Amino acid sequence: MFRNREDAAQQLAHRLKHRSWRDPLVLAIPRGGVVLGAVLARELDADLDVIIARKLRAPGQPELAIGAICENGEAFLNENVKDDIDGMQDYLAEEYREQLAEIARRKELFRAVRPQAPVKGRSLIVTDDGIATGATMLAALQVLEAKAPHEIVVAVPVAAFDRLAEIRRWSTQVICLHAAARFRAIGQFYEDFAQIEDDEVVAILEDFAPRSKNKAATTANT
Repeated sequence: MFRNREDAAQQLAHRLKHRSWRDPLVLAIPRGGVVLGAVLARELDADLDVIIARKLRAPGQPELAIGAICENGEAFLNENVKDDIDGMQDYLAEEYREQLAEIARRKELFRAVRPQAPVKGRSLIVTDDGIATGATMLAALQVLEAKAPHEIVVAVPVAAFDRLAEIRRWSTQVICLHAAARFRAIGQFYEDFAQIEDDEVVAILEDFAPRSKNKAATTANT
């Protein structure tokens, strides 16, 4: 379906280019989403930032998300696990601690390069390399909605078809190039789905941080 993340992002950018935006900000979910975010930000002449969200893993099934937690500490559980929450309290407490520790590590690393961008009143383009359970994307969207952006547009190359209805509830618009009825893993839709490392994310944010700061300074002086 896609050669790599850059190819997917270029196809997304083609769909988004002719849309009007209000002070656009691309918010990418690390790590893979940042590669797409960089392409979208360049093509749309937008700022780039990250929104850090981590999935909460199912007991004994680390690839399966039962919810997610965002960098502000807010956690969200999938509806299908809420009935079982009483029997998972100890497990969830430990999972919260572990994921919050990883979020804190990433915040220290990424925010040293790119301080958190303001979102109020702006067009937000939220991206990732794909949506499987939708947990991390939903956590990010619910946090962003409370910050009063002008609009929230979710832009992803691929998503599990049955998760898109919930994503639309929390966004102004969803642009998804391929909604898959048969969905095993995001990587199945890419020829090259190499893991993205922290240093690659930092390098991308460094490329955009001076531009973002200059744009903010110009705005402040007008």
